Amino acid sequence: MRIVLLGGPGAGKGTQGDYVCDYLQIPKISTGDMLRAAVNAGTKLGKAAKTVMDAGDLVSDDIILGLVRERVQDQDCKKGFLLDGFPRTIAQAEGLAAAKIDLDLIIEIRVDDEEIVQRMSGRWVHPPSGRTYHSVYNPPRKVGLDDLTGEPLTQRDDDQEATVRKRLSVYQKQTKPLVNWYTKYADANVGASFTQINGVGDVNDIKLKIFSLLS
Repeated sequence: MRIVLLGGPGAGKGTQGDYVCDYLQIPKISTGDMLRAAVNAGTKLGKAAKTVMDAGDLVSDDIILGLVRERVQDQDCKKGFLLDGFPRTIAQAEGLAAAKIDLDLIIEIRVDDEEIVQRMSGRWVHPPSGRTYHSVYNPPRKVGLDDLTGEPLTQRDDDQEATVRKRLSVYQKQTKPLVNWYTKYADANVGASFTQINGVGDVNDIKLKIFSLLS
């Protein structure tokens, strides 16, 4: 089964993607991981990507698609794969289709923007240990302090409200249009399915909803 998960930052794609990969015994294909591996291996695409990244530019869709095409030929993808963080734009989705990398299931995990802001901007971490807290869902016993050491908690830059809202704005402009694109893709391709699930609620309940789609 070849799967793509869509959803805004903080919607739970990473967590649910891990569950799906464990359940189906398929690899999660991350474009970031592929880029690093290609650069380290010194492949033709890796060298091209390194030149672009060293110049401080974004790696082109052509390079990313080339890496994806190579990756899905690996033996561990014979039973399927889950694409992580790709495609992000309609141009990338079109490139994927043009490369004849067909998809079986596209799932959008739907979470309202304000829920995502609350989820992400409420996260706090104790850097030395990696212990995490949430001001609403898992608050420390004393505000701003780690339960075990009493040391101050900090907030990652990515979790600050202004940053979260900026990421959501980018998602709405670049990635949200994929919902309509993949709805039409599923209608036009026999064997492909697009569905939306509510990403608010117990993580295990959401996992079971997704598993029911897989079966």
